[in-house]
Amino acid sequence: MDFWKKLTGELIDIVQWTGGPADQMVSKFERYGNEIKNGAKLVVREGQAAVFVNEGKIADVFQPGTFELTTRNLPILSTLQGWKYGFESPFKAEVYFVVTRRFTDLKWGTKNPVMTRDPEFGPVRLRAFGTYVMQVNNHGVFVKQVVGTDGAFTSEGITEQLRNTIVARFADVLGESKMPILDLAANYDEMGKFLRERIASDMSGYGIDLVALLVENVSLPEEVEAALDKRSSMGVIGDMNRYTQFQSAEAMRDAAKNPSGTAGAGMGMGMGFAMANQMGQTMAQGAAGGKSPPPMPGSVNATYYVAVNGQQTGPFDMGTLKSQV
Repeated sequence: MDFWKKLTGELIDIVQWTGGPADQMVSKFERYGNEIKNGAKLVVREGQAAVFVNEGKIADVFQPGTFELTTRNLPILSTLQGWKYGFESPFKAEVYFVVTRRFTDLKWGTKNPVMTRDPEFGPVRLRAFGTYVMQVNNHGVFVKQVVGTDGAFTSEGITEQLRNTIVARFADVLGESKMPILDLAANYDEMGKFLRERIASDMSGYGIDLVALLVENVSLPEEVEAALDKRSSMGVIGDMNRYTQFQSAEAMRDAAKNPSGTAGAGMGMGMGFAMANQMGQTMAQGAAGGKSPPPMPGSVNATYYVAVNGQQTGPFDMGTLKSQV
């Protein structure tokens, strides 16, 4: 069996990878004993790069194209293996095909709230999420630092680490900016660009370029948002005294329209308010000027004001008032 596997491996003289799942970033070219025939054809398609590894060391890297594998095309590998006069027999090397296209719509977000101090609200807890786009820009570093010996490396193997890095740097940027919470929504684009520049050095250590980073939302806890909504509502209402008067007038109008007989009660309530108002004015005038007060409610000469449908009507004398009711 070993003989036939070795023979089959030597007869195949095309080294290539036709592609895999959408999230696959690296595929190792599997060959019995890692032996590749001298003069084999290497086919690197668009969106790929081929990385040759010899005993754990990065050797040659090939960009898209078709190549004949000889000592001329493998200068670093030839040096590592000490081929002074070329080679005729199969040589050993690990070949990794790395996807160079962009991986889009990758998600990031805070697992736990980020504590920050807002100049207006004080200490608050914020959550944030967004998307980012990554691309392998240093194939050798990526294979050495991230992939290792994994024969079928997918984006899932690196996205968790990238998310943690983004969230950590986001907390730093948010704290250093000291930007009010109410101004964050207007600066999402600027925050995303600044965050991407801040993370660039971290990503270079993985051989990855963060092409784009978007901050889609920064939110407060639900209870804080509810309090903020109430505060906004108060701001929309404006003058609370005028708002209370308006609500009272609306209630009287609704009572007058109610066919269940509460209209009379509403008018009675209006009369009561009018009489109380009249008495208050009477006492105030008497205390201020010492003048004879106007007639008290119930006397012959007394006048009355009645609230009907939210509108004050009058004055009425007792006879006219009884006929109106």
